[in-house]
Amino acid sequence: MRIRCPYCGERPSEEYTYLGDARPNRPQTSDPSDMDAWFDYVYLRENPKGMLLEYWHHSGGCRSWLVAERNTETHEIHSTVTARSYAKGQRG
Repeated sequence: MRIRCPYCGERPSEEYTYLGDARPNRPQTSDPSDMDAWFDYVYLRENPKGMLLEYWHHSGGCRSWLVAERNTETHEIHSTVTARSYAKGQRG
């Protein structure tokens, strides 16, 4: 599998570290009344079949964080964007 880094170009997946699903939103507070939201955020993740947005760290290269859109059935990477751009809503 090859992943396109916005800074380094297309590189082998061995240069990257996988973090996981990029879709869940982190709870905004650490108030004890929100512990259920934290539990859900940390432990309850879906394992969908098909397209998924995932965090990847280019640990063997420029050390940037990326969000890749990957097909979980074929492992084909459809697009990548910096995690910063993803967070700002600039996807694709």
